[in-house]
Amino acid sequence: MQLSAQEEYGLRCLLRLAQAGPDAMMSIHEISRAEGISMPHAAKLLRVLREGGLVASERGQAGGYQLARPPEEITAKQAIHVLGGELYGGEFCGRFSGHEDHCTNSIDCSIRSLWRAVQSVVDQLLTRTSIRDLMCAEQEMDRFVGDLVVLSGGTSPAAARANHG
Repeated sequence: MQLSAQEEYGLRCLLRLAQAGPDAMMSIHEISRAEGISMPHAAKLLRVLREGGLVASERGQAGGYQLARPPEEITAKQAIHVLGGELYGGEFCGRFSGHEDHCTNSIDCSIRSLWRAVQSVVDQLLTRTSIRDLMCAEQEMDRFVGDLVVLSGGTSPAAARANHG
């Protein structure tokens, strides 16, 4: 169970577009250079994000990519879903059945319960985190996710900035 490069860099592309501003357009070349990824990889990620409704594109000299919605309306969960999916899905146990056709623990499996709980916690954190929330310094994000995990309801970095001027 781990995030793929597609999910990591796709999320980074969304953040890069959010940081550019609501009216700015960024080209594949600009995004690939800014994120240190190849142009074909950036093009693939942006195509997936566009097909998933998270970014919009415009052709032409002044064209490029931008977020399809304001950054506070796009959650990290939506992005991860579009880019690749969950850490633990229902098919997970079917892929790891050992030498048999079906897992020998398919009837009663405490480990499956653990993976479902892990996915639930991850989903809660990703659902409560918007692209706007990610537009902060690492220390601020550390406090935000720490609050969410420990208190299950911390103030987002975006809300904290709004409250503190």
